[in-house]
Amino acid sequence: MKKSIHPTYYPQATITCSCGAVLTTGSTQAEMTTEICSACHPFYTGKKKMIDTTGRVDRFKKLSEKAAVKKEAAKAKPAKVVKAKVEKKNVIKK
Repeated sequence: MKKSIHPTYYPQATITCSCGAVLTTGSTQAEMTTEICSACHPFYTGKKKMIDTTGRVDRFKKLSEKAAVKKEAAKAKPAKVVKAKVEKKNVIKK
């Protein structure tokens, strides 16, 4: 290996999760943080918890409610009567 081109390797690097779990591993960074780990992930724990940091679920619910209101309003409104257009024939005079 060439000298001074590789990053520093930390054999006792720590990864800290937002749930409080601390993992030790080897890495090129001494400390790291993460939001979800195997100790708190629903797939591994069997617990189902909602993580909605940006409000996407609330936004979806609001949009679906608006769509339902529009749909009900369209059903309540009587249908427009479409008048048939009479086409005029072009008469060519000779």
